[in-house]
Amino acid sequence: MYFASRMQAGRMLGAQLAKKYRYENCAVVALNDGGVMIGAQIASQLHCVLMMLLNSEIKLPMEPDAIAGITPSGAMAYNQRYSPGEIEELTGEYYGLIEQEKMTGMHEMNRLVGRNGVMQRDLLKGHNVIVVSDGLKTGFPLDLVAEYLKPIAIEKLIVATPLASLKAVDHMHIVADEILCLSVVEDFISTEHYYDTQDVPDHDTAIKTIEHIISEWK
Repeated sequence: MYFASRMQAGRMLGAQLAKKYRYENCAVVALNDGGVMIGAQIASQLHCVLMMLLNSEIKLPMEPDAIAGITPSGAMAYNQRYSPGEIEELTGEYYGLIEQEKMTGMHEMNRLVGRNGVMQRDLLKGHNVIVVSDGLKTGFPLDLVAEYLKPIAIEKLIVATPLASLKAVDHMHIVADEILCLSVVEDFISTEHYYDTQDVPDHDTAIKTIEHIISEWK
């Protein structure tokens, strides 16, 4: 399935979620700037807050995939593409580099979100947390979300995305209580490929969208 824009895809997701969650305690958490465009449409229909959980990938020399990811709060998850044995070997060999990448990533993310940040843990407690992405090629970002949410007593974890690969959907079933994916893609090319309009906002615009979401409630 192809989408005219992220706004269109977000409206489609929002319409389905509103049938069940319009009058429930919900919070929408976007995983990136493109996800904010999706999440804004959902939050406006559910009349709930919109937040964004940034993450930074930790990459090692000669490795094609990130070995781990970290959030601004320090919550960290390893990429399950690597076996436990491979992770143990790589973390032992590159311990110093991994620690340096963690600190650099956290510093850059906290600089981007600014003083007030774009995540408020107190607004997630007891809520249905709807995690939103504009496309998931792997389930790796969801492990970071799950790690971040571990200390928070949420009601339910829901993953909503216009499109995802087969592997990502399989991982959603493990991590989430409920999933909503409009299109499961067998040979996932790239997220941008499935949108006619490339409407990913710059980061400042994404932050403003989050700050002003209440005025957009419908």
